[in-house]
Amino acid sequence: MQRQRLFVASCVSLVTTSMVFAIRGDVAGPMSSAFQITNEQMGLIFSPAFWAFTIAIFISGALVDMVGMRALHVLSAIGYFVGIGLVLMAPHPTAPVGHIFEHTGTTLLYAGFFVMGLSQGLVEGVINPLVATIYSDQKTKHLNMLHAWWPGGLVIGGLLAVAMTQMMNASWQLKLGTILVPAAIYLIMALTMEYPPTERVASNVSTGEMWGETAKPLFLLLFICMWMTAAAELGPDQWFPTVMNGLVPQLQGVLFLVYTAGLMFLLRTFGSGIAHRNPIGTLFVCSILTGLGLYWLGSLQPGTSAVVAFAAATLFGVGKSYFWPTMIGVTAEQFPRGGALLISLMGGAGMLSVAVALPIMGARIDQYGPGAALQLVAGLGAILTVVFGAMYMFFKARGGYRAVQLTTRRA
Repeated sequence: MQRQRLFVASCVSLVTTSMVFAIRGDVAGPMSSAFQITNEQMGLIFSPAFWAFTIAIFISGALVDMVGMRALHVLSAIGYFVGIGLVLMAPHPTAPVGHIFEHTGTTLLYAGFFVMGLSQGLVEGVINPLVATIYSDQKTKHLNMLHAWWPGGLVIGGLLAVAMTQMMNASWQLKLGTILVPAAIYLIMALTMEYPPTERVASNVSTGEMWGETAKPLFLLLFICMWMTAAAELGPDQWFPTVMNGLVPQLQGVLFLVYTAGLMFLLRTFGSGIAHRNPIGTLFVCSILTGLGLYWLGSLQPGTSAVVAFAAATLFGVGKSYFWPTMIGVTAEQFPRGGALLISLMGGAGMLSVAVALPIMGARIDQYGPGAALQLVAGLGAILTVVFGAMYMFFKARGGYRAVQLTTRRA
């Protein structure tokens, strides 16, 4: 088994997923103009980014042991080619569109982003159990290293889009097409490698045992916490450029997003050992830093100096860095019998929570301003601090945190 190549292929596929988010935001305006649709209609076309993504994560959790990780990984790459192909081939309307499904072009747009949403979910549904399997002795560490390439892809996609605009005045079609480069790379890699069975299958854990893990109290608590950690991490990210533009008008708000994404990349890549040594303690500290960082950002007033704004953003950026991969890692380490199913349930919960959090934050911004929205989410940090603090004491009373190990055995 080529463990390092499998890990690299997983990282490249996560970069592809992340680049979709970054580049899609950059081309939204030109696409709206080209297809003569409103921002609301454009938002509807982009909506599969959340719910199709979530559906695919849930489905892959149940299918990955049946059809194999390689088949789903290959299918996810093909999906990017199909999805982007549908978007690029969509005919442009000659007049404003009343409803997106009344014109072939806008219908194909929706279908294309729906297929891409499925591909993004399949990637997440495959690479998490794959890395947990090939690094079964260091799951949390390598899941953090893997998920460093989520912010890495945001930085790559965002800076690439800016460079293509400024240096080439590139069309939105060309920008969208760049996503196919990493998709082609990991497709070739997936087709030329052998994938192992998941850890659960290799250990001969039955499907019934796997589903039984979903009823464990600790998993249910982690599942609830995932809704809060994902909302605290990704919800503010979506509003960051808009919020920071108003607070620090002398700088582009997107720079703060790129800055915190860069922090996250560095910490997950080079600081993954921190989360590996003490996952619950890491989540506890991250909850404190995230809550304080968001509250500080929410208290800033228009005209705030860039130094103060970056200091608050740094606190938030460091705090949120370990949330997602460490939550997945703890789940994989404490419930290896739950296999890909439990990992996928956690990922799906995280994506759904963002879909719920975004309109709540938007309404808060409309009613009370951006600061109030950030401070509202900061409250999740306070709740999580209490929960993870209690969880830390629970494990300490049992002799400390230890990963549950499965052994490969014959049926």
